[in-house]
Amino acid sequence: MQFDRIAPHYPWMEWLFASGLMQRCRTAHIGRTHHCRNALLAGEGHGRFLEVLLQTNPQIRVTCVESSAKMIEQMRQMLNRRGLDPARVTFQHENLMQCQWPDGRFDLIVTNFFLDCLKPAQIRRAVRLMAEHSTPDAIWLLADFRIPETGWRRWRAIGILASLYLFFRYSANVSARWLTPPDNFLKAVGFELRKRRLTSFGFAYSDWWQRG
Repeated sequence: MQFDRIAPHYPWMEWLFASGLMQRCRTAHIGRTHHCRNALLAGEGHGRFLEVLLQTNPQIRVTCVESSAKMIEQMRQMLNRRGLDPARVTFQHENLMQCQWPDGRFDLIVTNFFLDCLKPAQIRRAVRLMAEHSTPDAIWLLADFRIPETGWRRWRAIGILASLYLFFRYSANVSARWLTPPDNFLKAVGFELRKRRLTSFGFAYSDWWQRG
């Protein structure tokens, strides 16, 4: 993936495409993070979840893995604008699969609108890697798109997703060709779905998963 080219345009593109939908999905379970102290954010993008997380949890430290240098620069600028302490965030400009962290470190993992960019084998590998470096009672929050099972809602979702994948395949070199639900991969590493919120006629969802 390479989002540098579209990074300067991503905020207005998101607003034009979804207004506040994606941010509502990102922050739907933010209340579950108040006791967390060490978070891993993968594919955070322009940092809208990061901003809310730091504001609502003054004790948390964040490791943010992002492959786009320009997205990281946007996040740094956001921290300065909002008066948030940059020392609370460690940015890793690298491919998630190449990251190394101390074992059992993270009590919060967040993958908002990130896993949908990966192929099934990549999702399995990414989930296993992050799970290996999480605590026994870790929380995993994710927001993403989904395809409803039947009716016009299903065909609406398929049409929108087909356009999105076509655009991001050529503009950002996204490897995935279609949506792969990550549920089975999360279950395989010991996480259980505690709550799911659907929105936009079932096209988008927000999940709270937890171990233990």
